[in-house]
Amino acid sequence: MPFSQHEKEDRLIRTFSSDVESEELVWHRDKCDRIVKVVFGEGWQFQAENQLPIYLKKGQVLFIPKETYHRVIKGLSELVVEIKEIK
Repeated sequence: MPFSQHEKEDRLIRTFSSDVESEELVWHRDKCDRIVKVVFGEGWQFQAENQLPIYLKKGQVLFIPKETYHRVIKGLSELVVEIKEIK
């Protein structure tokens, strides 16, 4: 996995290192809806299928519907996100 992860209450805290190789950040889809909050990160981008990438900003919240292809694009610092899975 291109990240480290731990649980905090009912959320996942996921950290992507600034040293991660871009090739590890692959297109993928998840089995359930997710609400993702950006905790920290400089220069990282999010891209959903058939859309242009958007820069992620601290405090930004994204809704990612299940089975939607998406990826993150490496930035300048580490990236920390908080994920709430909706089952």
